[in-house]
Amino acid sequence: MNFIKQNIANKEQKNMQKTIITTGGNGQDGSFLTEKMLEAGHKVVSIIRRSASEDKKLYNIEHLLGHSNLIIENGDLTDASSLFRIVAQYKPDEFYNLAAQSHVGASFTSPESTMEINSNGVLNCLEAIRIFSPSTKFYQASTSEMFGDNMNVPQSEDTVFSPNSPYACAKMAAHNLVVNYRKAYGLFACSGILFNHESPLRGLEFVTRKITDGVAKIRHGKLDCLELGNLNAMRDWGFAGDYVEGMWKMLQLDFPGSYVLATNRCVSVRDFALMAFRNAGIDVRFQGEGPEEVAVEVGSRRIMLRVNKAFHRPAESTPLVGDAAKARAELGWEPSTSLEAICAMMVAADLRRNQDGNSRASFLRVVQSA
Repeated sequence: MNFIKQNIANKEQKNMQKTIITTGGNGQDGSFLTEKMLEAGHKVVSIIRRSASEDKKLYNIEHLLGHSNLIIENGDLTDASSLFRIVAQYKPDEFYNLAAQSHVGASFTSPESTMEINSNGVLNCLEAIRIFSPSTKFYQASTSEMFGDNMNVPQSEDTVFSPNSPYACAKMAAHNLVVNYRKAYGLFACSGILFNHESPLRGLEFVTRKITDGVAKIRHGKLDCLELGNLNAMRDWGFAGDYVEGMWKMLQLDFPGSYVLATNRCVSVRDFALMAFRNAGIDVRFQGEGPEEVAVEVGSRRIMLRVNKAFHRPAESTPLVGDAAKARAELGWEPSTSLEAICAMMVAADLRRNQDGNSRASFLRVVQSA
């Protein structure tokens, strides 16, 4: 009888409302997570940089603004005092750090700010939790870019990091801080080593969204030719919604750890672009090599895509493809959305956006207006 009562008590405890803090709440992952947590009945405190709330108008979560369980707090990873204040006030059950300077290419031109945000910002989060709310479960968004030019494929949690960009170096420092605070202070701190994950909410600065938006503009006659960098770059691309589910599963465990989330499938930028053109009803063929390679429309012979060396990274990672066996075994996590389905939904969304004349329009608003 006591065993039955204890089971009931455990279930009630699990169903209690939690307080969740997120950073980067208006980003792709943050918006998926915020919606998921609100649907589950939890209170979400979304820390947003004031400049982000003014410039981007919170377009990814605008449909959630006004929800009784959503609180917007102005804060910044580089401002420790703002994080200390917010963590001390809310003492969250879970804290998801999804904010970052997240563009690899930009990190080469802004290495100092990349390190400040992506490394020191994580230190500020961990210190806030250590001092004011040590029972909070913490999630850090690590990245497959930390593997860099390590030639061992596929990459797993045991693969040695070999970063080759300021972005990857900063993320590796943050990852090591999470491990250190877990060991030194006993914090429940997890790192999700996520490989590339995409959706219609992806920012325009990322290559998949640049491709789908560019293809949509070409389809609507608003762009003559799409320009890209290294078409041979290989990536393991999954669906952001699946990966956010994996983040959440990490913080439901009894013990913290680091987990790779990936699909174990590697596809080139060239093949993703070809996929996008097909989804927009444009038949192209690639011809030429290196900087002279182009994609030509069958029939019209119009050049639809060309290489621009200005978009090449100073250092390119080796093929990044992940082994998520640990996540499957310990989290019960599996990617459920194919790259073909992801590309199709992204192209469809950008066709709708560009028909309405706004590439940055919220995907959810575009869908709801259909």
